[in-house]
Amino acid sequence: MLSKREWAWGYLLIAPMALGLAVFYLWPIAQTLYLSFTESGVFGGHTWVGTANFTDLLGDEEMLGALGNTLLYAVLVLAGVPLAIVVAALLNVPGLRGLSLYRTLYFLPVVTMPAAVGLTWRYLFNGDFGAINYFLGTLGIDGPYWVGDPDFALYAIAIVGIWSSIGYNAVLLLAGLQGIPRHYYEAASMDGAGRLRQFFSITLPLLTPTTFFVVVITMINALQVFDLVYLMIDLKSPALAGSRTIVYLFFEKGFVQNQRGLAAAIAVLLLGLILVLTVIQFRLQKKWVHYE
Repeated sequence: MLSKREWAWGYLLIAPMALGLAVFYLWPIAQTLYLSFTESGVFGGHTWVGTANFTDLLGDEEMLGALGNTLLYAVLVLAGVPLAIVVAALLNVPGLRGLSLYRTLYFLPVVTMPAAVGLTWRYLFNGDFGAINYFLGTLGIDGPYWVGDPDFALYAIAIVGIWSSIGYNAVLLLAGLQGIPRHYYEAASMDGAGRLRQFFSITLPLLTPTTFFVVVITMINALQVFDLVYLMIDLKSPALAGSRTIVYLFFEKGFVQNQRGLAAAIAVLLLGLILVLTVIQFRLQKKWVHYE
């Protein structure tokens, strides 16, 4: 049984973290929730409007388009998770030389400034003098105007999203692979199972806890994408409508059009969307995640 003095020391030690959590997380969430039920005035201040902001958003074409773009982007980026598994499996070869170097190279996009990533890929995707279209031209393929074409812009951004996340995901998956006991593979080899059979019968099932974590984190990050759209798509580009995400719409409403109440409602809806999809994934994990 802890004494009052021990309880006091415990509360004192967690006080800085609790204070930071309250000031920088809980208070902004409460303030955003309140603002979502208000309308900003032209000269400041706000007026209570109830659920009008949410009603307007549910029938707004821009919001529905941004929601569709965000979900499509999330699906496209999640398609990169199997690629990360393959990369992690290749790096998990016993006795592989230079493993630390490979880890560093794959992880570099994660620590690179988003502005540098977006601007570099915007140059690579340039339809007139970009390196990608130049390479396609050498193969006799006429490349599109990637970030200027409404039909390709979102897919181009998704390619960058996959490239940016594959290193982080691969490092996590590699840690999961290295945590699988070797005796499973030794027993499978004695039974005559080849490497391919071992991969599908041992590696993938035992890697599902790490894969589940990677899928959840990747989905949450994908639903919050903003910087790539902002940096790679011109404000007056015809491709903006086909690549505008929920967070980008939040930026437009809150910081360009000064509709802070509407922007707060968008943030609340995004929070709700993330919560719902995360709960669904936790419910579905019982059907495909295998714990030892």
